[in-house]
Amino acid sequence: MGKNIDDYIDRGLKGTPETKPSERREYLSQLRERIILALTNGQVLQPKPFKPIANLMKRHPSSRLYLDGDLDYMHLSKYIRIANENNIPFTIVDDKTSSTNIGLVLANPTAIDKEEIFVNQEEFKRSL
Repeated sequence: MGKNIDDYIDRGLKGTPETKPSERREYLSQLRERIILALTNGQVLQPKPFKPIANLMKRHPSSRLYLDGDLDYMHLSKYIRIANENNIPFTIVDDKTSSTNIGLVLANPTAIDKEEIFVNQEEFKRSL
């Protein structure tokens, strides 16, 4: 009984323990196993959006878009527009305690364990 009360008090004071906190910081609060696509900050800052993202949203209608709040809204807005057009909810992750070079994550609510989640520069440029 004492252990349960200690756990209850700990959760009340510190919140629910988080699995893989370093992975969540890197991938804008998401676990690697749930990610459909991740773009670097540099890719998000490009003037034109990564076109295949709309098709990925259509193929994964229960997905959610996560954007790095450290980036200027001007650069995020093109992806927000694509998410809205495809009825995909989005979250702007504003974590002041850590930084990441990931600017965008499209994630599934459950694990999909996709082997390659990043887009290399060659593929990104071909999509423009």
